[in-house]
Amino acid sequence: MWILLIVFLISTFVLYRTRIGRYVYAVGGNEESAVISGVNVKRVKIFVYAISGLLAGLAGIILTSRVTSGLPQAGQSYELDAIAAVVIGGTSLNGGKGKLWGTMIGVLLIGVINNGLDLLNVSSYYQLIVKGLVIAIAVLIDSQKSRKG
Repeated sequence: MWILLIVFLISTFVLYRTRIGRYVYAVGGNEESAVISGVNVKRVKIFVYAISGLLAGLAGIILTSRVTSGLPQAGQSYELDAIAAVVIGGTSLNGGKGKLWGTMIGVLLIGVINNGLDLLNVSSYYQLIVKGLVIAIAVLIDSQKSRKG
């Protein structure tokens, strides 16, 4: 929990209070416009991928400590949880729009869904179907919002 809070606070500061954070949103929203605005898109992408790799490594360390061994398949289907949490949190799959607090709410909601399905003793295969449906519904809602906006 402490690691989550620290990463969340640092990420919030970087995305909302620094130049690189604004550049990340600019590149995610429209790469061509960012180039025209003078943003070094290549450097921003390298920064984002490097931070992504760092946080993936941190997640791997945390997962390894939870299962007390290094299993390659230990994080299987977590990518679906991550996508579902981000989409539920309101981040547009088209890029350039999204808030960290929305993603945090999505993470909490996916955690509740996972826990509820586990407590109901639902098969892991059906859990993947439920998560896929949640993602599909969130994407439909997002596409409806983007059409209206």
